[in-house]
Amino acid sequence: MRGAQASSRQEASGGLWDSVKKAVIVIGSGILFLAAFGNSLTWHLQKFWGASGNFWQNLWTKLYVMFEGHNEALFYMGTMLVPMVVFWAFNALLLLADTTGKPSFITRYRIQADKNDPVDPEKLRHALKTVLFNQMFISAPTVVAAYHLTRWRGDPCGPQLPTLHWALAELTIFSILEEVLFYYSHRLFHHPTLYKRFHKQHHEWTAPIGVVATYAHPLEHLFSNLLPVVIGPVLLGSHVSSTCMWYCLALVSTTISHCGYHLPFLPSPEFHDFHHLRFNQCFGVFGVLDRLHGTDIKFRQTKQYERHTLLLGLTPLTESIPDTPTKSH
Repeated sequence: MRGAQASSRQEASGGLWDSVKKAVIVIGSGILFLAAFGNSLTWHLQKFWGASGNFWQNLWTKLYVMFEGHNEALFYMGTMLVPMVVFWAFNALLLLADTTGKPSFITRYRIQADKNDPVDPEKLRHALKTVLFNQMFISAPTVVAAYHLTRWRGDPCGPQLPTLHWALAELTIFSILEEVLFYYSHRLFHHPTLYKRFHKQHHEWTAPIGVVATYAHPLEHLFSNLLPVVIGPVLLGSHVSSTCMWYCLALVSTTISHCGYHLPFLPSPEFHDFHHLRFNQCFGVFGVLDRLHGTDIKFRQTKQYERHTLLLGLTPLTESIPDTPTKSH
């Protein structure tokens, strides 16, 4: 028994060390790439920003003057109105495909081919009510709190836009914070006690659709959906322009992760779709901490993992990488 336990510990330790090495290789390769092509990349970005930077600054100046010092209203427009318009515009197209099966260009890329074809109307109505409730009574007050907290760190609606380099650095920091906070809060909500009371609601959708990205118990929505996204701009005292861009990216990203379609030229949703299918795998956003903690081992043994890539053609990956035929008896 002791020998088996020791062997198990060694195997777990070896798996963790292997994950660390792979993470270091991935990060190190990225650093080397940036070091090799950084100057060229910077030159092209500066050339683009030099041509368009004045346009955005002039546009912001007009908005800033138009609101005549009503910075709070300006902040809410950028962090509530604009992200919600982006979220619902994107989801309107997806909901059209979910409810009507058209356009076929979208539905042919469905990940779980036998699900949501079409989506259950009653189940969808219930999800929409919950999503709207969360947005109005959880998200909105959280953004209000974020405004007042951000003011302690700086002026989120200052007259000068952040530089391109700083905006990109902020987005990087936001992404890292989201990966860490979402992964561990998400795993916490999978604890049997918390799962039964809170997180089970989100997992009613074993085959998710885009709009259920924020279909969750209000407590989970606050601590696992909102906090990982909101905390970065608050800590950095970010300008509303950076915060607006980040909120929009986060909402589009989580919508894609839940949409149920592996569409061409968009990030792969296979990772999170598999989480809804199996529950105990793939807890994070980018998968870095899942690789570190070994919570993607089963996923990496599946066809879904083989399909977890950017689709650069028009042939659905369920066709180019079909499921393994089941043996008939």
